[in-house]
Amino acid sequence: MGLRKRGWFYGWYFKCQSDTQTLAVIPAVHQTGRKKTCSVQIITEEQSWTVPFPKEAFRQRGRSLSIGWNRFGKRGIRLAVCAPGLKAEGKLAFGDLFPLRYSIMGPFSLVPFLECRHSIWSMKHRVWGNVSVNGELFSFDGAEGYWEGDRGRSFPKEYIWTQCSFPEGALMLSVADIPIAGFHFQGLIGVVVLDGREYRFATYLGAKTSEIGDGKVKVLQGRMELEAELLEKTGKPLKAPTQGDMARTIHESAACRARYRFRKDNRTLLSFETDRASFEYELSSYK
Repeated sequence: MGLRKRGWFYGWYFKCQSDTQTLAVIPAVHQTGRKKTCSVQIITEEQSWTVPFPKEAFRQRGRSLSIGWNRFGKRGIRLAVCAPGLKAEGKLAFGDLFPLRYSIMGPFSLVPFLECRHSIWSMKHRVWGNVSVNGELFSFDGAEGYWEGDRGRSFPKEYIWTQCSFPEGALMLSVADIPIAGFHFQGLIGVVVLDGREYRFATYLGAKTSEIGDGKVKVLQGRMELEAELLEKTGKPLKAPTQGDMARTIHESAACRARYRFRKDNRTLLSFETDRASFEYELSSYK
């Protein structure tokens, strides 16, 4: 009851990417006080759109949800958005999902009063199909997909998030300011999937940042270290929740230049630069 009085949100993030195109879709439902609405956000390398829907448009059954004629779930996406400034339609089918061994939140899944809880439904899966966005055709033939979600009251005030797929696997890293019980701490979650093996970084496993600022973050955990560096800012505006109200504007680069390096036992297992990275950098204290 308290959560509903303060406001809440629940949303998924789907990213579909080929060698030449990137399309991300964010369906969400949100409530502030007695006002409940839902939305579909679409982001490409060039532009982003936020389309509001009435609360009656939202339906969920297990791990499948719909907003109007738009459908989202483990089998794929169907888009049918027609709004001022945006017409998006088409179908995308997903291959077998790659979930993590256990929740990325670990024991923090059981901690009450967290403002935001994160889920990863698939680190990497295949995508087939076509979607037209204002006449531009996004065509995926065995492309790469990623699926995560968030729920709670608000996005963290300050955070950095990045995700990237590469031939041998995929990675995700998030560092955020976490308020709880009147104090704040820096929490982080991250995972590198490399050649089918999962390497996890998390506050609950002893991970800490050793460097953060100027678009770069480096985390250490035991004998492992992971670096991510944003090399260009191409962020497009998206709406994010504050106490359930989608009034905050953040910026995401759906496909931008970034550099990554992953080391274990003083050996470099992964090091590359790419123009297909996704980045959100909302860390004003560290710019």
